[in-house]
Amino acid sequence: MADKQKTIKAPANVSGAGLHTGQTVTLTFLPAPVNHGIRFCRTDIDNRPIVEADADLVVDTSRGTTIEKNGVRICTIEHALAAVWGLDIDNVLIELNCSETPILDGSARFFAEAIIKAGIVEQEADRQYFELRENIDYIDKERKVEMLIVPDKEFRVSVMIDYETRILGTEYASLDKLANFSEEIADSRTFVFLHELEYLIQNNLIKGGDLSNAIVFVDRIIEQDELDRLAGYFGKSKIQVLKEGMLNNVELRYPNEPARHKLLDVIGDLALAGMRIKGHVIATRPGHLSNTNFAKMIKQHIRDTQNPEHAPRIDVTRTPIYDINDIKNILPHRPPFLFVDKILEMSDHHIVGLKNVTMNEGFFIGHFPDEPVMPGVLLVEAMAQTGGIFILSSVPDPENYITYFLKMENVRFRHKVVPGDTLIFKLELISPFRRGICHMRAIAYVGNKIVSEAELMAQIAKKITKK
Repeated sequence: MADKQKTIKAPANVSGAGLHTGQTVTLTFLPAPVNHGIRFCRTDIDNRPIVEADADLVVDTSRGTTIEKNGVRICTIEHALAAVWGLDIDNVLIELNCSETPILDGSARFFAEAIIKAGIVEQEADRQYFELRENIDYIDKERKVEMLIVPDKEFRVSVMIDYETRILGTEYASLDKLANFSEEIADSRTFVFLHELEYLIQNNLIKGGDLSNAIVFVDRIIEQDELDRLAGYFGKSKIQVLKEGMLNNVELRYPNEPARHKLLDVIGDLALAGMRIKGHVIATRPGHLSNTNFAKMIKQHIRDTQNPEHAPRIDVTRTPIYDINDIKNILPHRPPFLFVDKILEMSDHHIVGLKNVTMNEGFFIGHFPDEPVMPGVLLVEAMAQTGGIFILSSVPDPENYITYFLKMENVRFRHKVVPGDTLIFKLELISPFRRGICHMRAIAYVGNKIVSEAELMAQIAKKITKK
């Protein structure tokens, strides 16, 4: 069964100060319809403008991830997005009455808790996944960053950080199942080095920050009078440096909490790619800049592979789902009118078949003797037979059924097919399969070229038994 899209059951509110603006902000997660995606709404601006959670809208990653559309900005979005994506939600409207999400404790914990309390519900529409066929990698040599995603049956993330210091060297974190996000990752807090904190304070860039929403690592010798000034800035009576090289403002929730938080950021930023991914993300020294650039690469890859002009990435040498003998057990067709050799892929909504075209095809005798070209009508027939295999596979006894064409529309022939070509047929459902009727979009490729396409409708019916 295909996974269903999800949204939240009821509104969920979270309030707190924005880290950089210092403004008190109320953020509300609201249920959204299918195929809505994740969108932000600024309720403090006339006409309540919408800004989509989209990697192409990222405009700043210097102190968190910021998106902007038509001059409307939403800042520090990564923790709220991590909670939404990590809790397996597809569709939500996130309203806020400020330009920035609340920092809270520097993790995604309170966002996740609010969503869980509101409830998560399945929706009627199937969820679409981006299933990788090849590795995608991003390298930033200057920052020693490398991000890689490899094909996998589900979404997984592994992270390595290394700040090359005594107090924070190499750490690892991993998330093998998204279902474990709330328990293992959501409460991992952000962290900062003391020199970074001092810069932010001096430039008035953390108006809403205090010592409860970040782990502070001390990467240099610091005198007590300096610590006292820092304590005064944050309204604390006293702070000190622990032997682990941290301020005593918080205690680590996990020995590798910094690496876990970087993993949290990866999930939040990659949500900007806009589609659920089946793949294993392996990130070395990730940050918001690399995360969002990687999300843009993945989004472009999704665009390319979903473009009808883009041929499916298929290994034609792998073991087929159905070979010719299996196909003969499903279809009633026989040579010389059987035009599918293999089925290479099949899901609840699509099928991919293959035919090797040779000079031995009977139709080349007359079409044409001096310039053999596969007849267009047989290209449509081959696509229809591939669709027939898809529809007949939905019944337990396909040998007792037969398929009948009901309609073909928008048929086009773009390039000729000649002996030596390998045809790949990709068919996808246009509408759900109901009452034995199957409506599909069909495309035939040779290499990366579309040679034919059509919209096909067929129906299966029980064979009439002769007495």
